[in-house]
Amino acid sequence: MKILFLTYHGFDEASGITKKIQAQVKGLRQNGNEVHICSYDVRADGHRCRFVDGEVIADYGCGTWAAIIQRADYRCVYRYCIDHQIDLVYSRSYMNATPPLVWLFKRLRKAGVRSVMEIPTYPYDHEFDGYDWNQRMRLRVDQLCRHKLAAQMDAIVTFSDEERIFGQRTIRISNGVDFDSIPLLQPSSIIHPPSEVHLIAVAEVHSWHGFDRLVHGLGEYYKKYNWNPERKVYFHLVGYVWPAEMEGSSVAPGIAPYIRQYGIEKYVDFHGKLFGDELTAVFNRCSFAIGSLARHRSGITVIKTLKNREYACRGIPFLYSESDSDFDHQPYVLKAPADESPIDIEAILDFLDHQTMSPSEIRQTVEHLSWQRQMKIVLDTLTSMS
Repeated sequence: MKILFLTYHGFDEASGITKKIQAQVKGLRQNGNEVHICSYDVRADGHRCRFVDGEVIADYGCGTWAAIIQRADYRCVYRYCIDHQIDLVYSRSYMNATPPLVWLFKRLRKAGVRSVMEIPTYPYDHEFDGYDWNQRMRLRVDQLCRHKLAAQMDAIVTFSDEERIFGQRTIRISNGVDFDSIPLLQPSSIIHPPSEVHLIAVAEVHSWHGFDRLVHGLGEYYKKYNWNPERKVYFHLVGYVWPAEMEGSSVAPGIAPYIRQYGIEKYVDFHGKLFGDELTAVFNRCSFAIGSLARHRSGITVIKTLKNREYACRGIPFLYSESDSDFDHQPYVLKAPADESPIDIEAILDFLDHQTMSPSEIRQTVEHLSWQRQMKIVLDTLTSMS
């Protein structure tokens, strides 16, 4: 089968989204398919272009007008699919349903090209809370068009338990992992004294990650012991942190105010974007990971996040607050309440004192969550729908 994996943005080697897409494409290829990647990006010379496998298929030019045109002109994608006899378009929703996209998929459907749309998180409307007017207008357009767009699909791919989304049937899968790209945690490299515990979170930080809850809990922990506890706890945050997540917004109180309030600057380390060996080095300093702690802020209670699976693949125990049927009952998982309370640091320490599974044992529990297997579910389900 010839598949076009359609995205509406470019790629960044430090981005978790980029790594996920690359792993999904690899999974589709491992199932015997020919896969091409369509993306949109701005070149170094300022030209806004749409690419397939790095080759330009449309150059929209520079400036504001080019930015507008690229959102309205998908003729190049249609022509590519027809000229190259694409059988399936796998599109990754960017919460960007528009009339031109409806037009594209309607024409593809008439031409006999099948389509599915992956919605990374659902529901997602509350993810726009606190955003500026432009972003809220983007959501409004999406709300007006998304049912029409979904109607042109053969199915919606979701990581939720929803059987229908926007009136369209769903294919329910889990986020997967690429075992080849995620090294196993090496506890032997951890050289901290027993009096230190290091926590790690990796994300492009948004309000629904709730890391302010973790920092709030860390402050309360140090305050309880008059800033001199028997065990020092450090929090390593890897990834870009939006300014609103640092200083607070209408959705979340922010991370920085808690750091200043409790004077715990030396216990919270912002590493910025890391990948490869640099990221692995930070993981190997840590014994516990932090997943999402505030999905409830965006109205989500059930989700199968990529980060939980990546943590398990590395073999590190972790904490999160949503419902995730793949992990809710695993012995290496600690659940936090889905509310605004500060995270109980002593509960984490007690959990670690009794956690006995090795990294390799943790990793073995997610072998069925490879992207090859998850993408096979999509393909097999589509075949049964024919």
